[in-house]
Amino acid sequence: MWAEPLYTAAEMRAAEEKYDGPTVDLMERAGTAAVETLLNRYPEPRTFSVWCGTGSNGGDGFVVARKLREAGRKVEIRLLGDESKVKGDAAESLARARKVGLDLTDGGAGEVVVDALFGTGFSGKPRPQAARAIEELNALGAPVVAIDVPSGVDASTGEMSGPAIQAELTVTFHGPKVGLAVAPGRFQAGEVVVADIGLAQTETHHRRVSERILGLVPRRGERDNKYSAGSVLVIGGSAGKTGAPSLAAEASLRAGAGICTACVPASLNLVFEQRLLEVMTRACPDEEGIMTMDAADEIIDASERASAVALGPGLGRTDAVRALVGYLLDRLDKPIALDADGLWAVVGHLDWIFSRQSPTVLTPHEGELARLLGRKSDWVRSRRLNAVQAGADDVGAVVLLKGADTLIAAPGRGVLVCDIGNAGLATAGAGDVLTGVVAAFLAKGMEPRLAAAAAAAAHGVAANLAAERHGSAGLLARDVVEALSPALS
Repeated sequence: MWAEPLYTAAEMRAAEEKYDGPTVDLMERAGTAAVETLLNRYPEPRTFSVWCGTGSNGGDGFVVARKLREAGRKVEIRLLGDESKVKGDAAESLARARKVGLDLTDGGAGEVVVDALFGTGFSGKPRPQAARAIEELNALGAPVVAIDVPSGVDASTGEMSGPAIQAELTVTFHGPKVGLAVAPGRFQAGEVVVADIGLAQTETHHRRVSERILGLVPRRGERDNKYSAGSVLVIGGSAGKTGAPSLAAEASLRAGAGICTACVPASLNLVFEQRLLEVMTRACPDEEGIMTMDAADEIIDASERASAVALGPGLGRTDAVRALVGYLLDRLDKPIALDADGLWAVVGHLDWIFSRQSPTVLTPHEGELARLLGRKSDWVRSRRLNAVQAGADDVGAVVLLKGADTLIAAPGRGVLVCDIGNAGLATAGAGDVLTGVVAAFLAKGMEPRLAAAAAAAAHGVAANLAAERHGSAGLLARDVVEALSPALS
C-alpha cells in the first residue's frame, strides 16, 4: 500500500475498544514495549526519572518505571497531580510499581527523563501547573523520551496551544499519530518508534504517503509519443523572474512529460530561448516584462494540445495579471497546477477556482494559504492540518500545503501527509520544481489528489538523491530537477 494510517485520538480509542481482553494488559504491553526501546537506546546503566500524569498515560509511565527497576535500573517516579485522581488501570499499575519498591518523589533529576504526563487524549492548552512542569522538564537538559505523544501536543492535529515537551525520542503505540507527523507537533517528537501492542488494524481518515506511491505514476511506454506521454503548458515569467517558469518547465520533462511549452513575455523570450533547450516557447504580449490581457489569445492557442497547465510561476503581480489569471481559469478546460503569482491573483476570487469544471491543484506555502483564507501566516502555521482542509473546502479543489510535512487535502477526503525529503528543499525555486512535477503527473491523467501526493513524494525522493551527491546545506533547485528522472526510475 502506498500510504500508512495516521491515527487520531478518537481512532485510537476505537481500536482499543475492539480489544476483548483486560485493558490493563494493554497498559502492560505499552509500558513493556517502551522499556525495550529505552534499553536499546540507553543500554548502559543510567538513572531514569519518569514523570507521570494521573491518567492512562501516567499508567503507562508506572509500568515503564516498574519494568526499568526490574531490569536493574535506578528509577524514580514524579507524579503531576493528586494521587487520589489516579484511577482504574493506572491505579493498578501504580500499585504494581510500589510492590517492587518504587514510590513517588518530588525529584526529577534522572540522566534520562520519561514523559508520561499526557497521552493521546490531550487537547487544548495545558493548565498552569502542567505548563510549569513541562517547562521544568524541558529545562533539565536531559534526553527526554515521550510515551505515545509529547505532552502538550494534540495527537489528532499536531497543534500546540501552550508549552510542549521537546522529546529526543517518542515511543508511540499501535500506529503513528497524526500529531507526530504534522507540524508543529512533529518537531517536538524527535525520532518516532512505533510499538505493536496487539491491536487490530483499523481504518483511519488521514494517511502518510510512502515512496511506493511512485509506482502509480504512469511511465512512457513503447507506443507513446511525446503528446500521449503528457503535454505540459507552463504560463509564467516576468522581468526578474525568468527562473521560476524555467525550473517548472524543466521539472515537468524530468518528471516524465513528453513535451512542454512555456508561454512567456515576448520581451523576455530570448532569455528563455537560450536557457531552455528542450522546451518550446510562445512569445506573448507584455508591458515592461509582464504579460497583459493581450496574451490571452496566444495562451489559449498554445493550450490546444496541452493535457495540463502550470499557471503562475514568476508571472508577476499586476491588475492585468489578475485579470489574465481569472480569464484563463475560466477558459482553460485543462487540469491546472496553480502556484506562486497565480495564487496571489485569486486572493478574494476563490469562486474562480470553485466554478471550474476541470481539476485544479493549488500548491501554496503557509503565507500564500493564509492570504487565500484571509488569515495570518501564524494561524496557518499553528494549525496546518485544519488550515489545509479549510483551504480545500473553500476552493473546492486539491490543496498541497508545502513544508517539511507537505499536506495534501481534497474536499471531503482525509489529508495525506508526505514527509519525504530533507532540509535542502528550503531553497529558492524548489516550489517551482514541485509545480512542474504536479503538472506533469496531471498531464499523465492522474487523479488530482493522487497526482499532488505522488509529486510531493517524487520531489522529496529527488531531493534526497541530490543531497547524496551535493549535500543538503547548499542544495539548489536545479539539483532536484536533475534527480527527478532517477527518482522515478
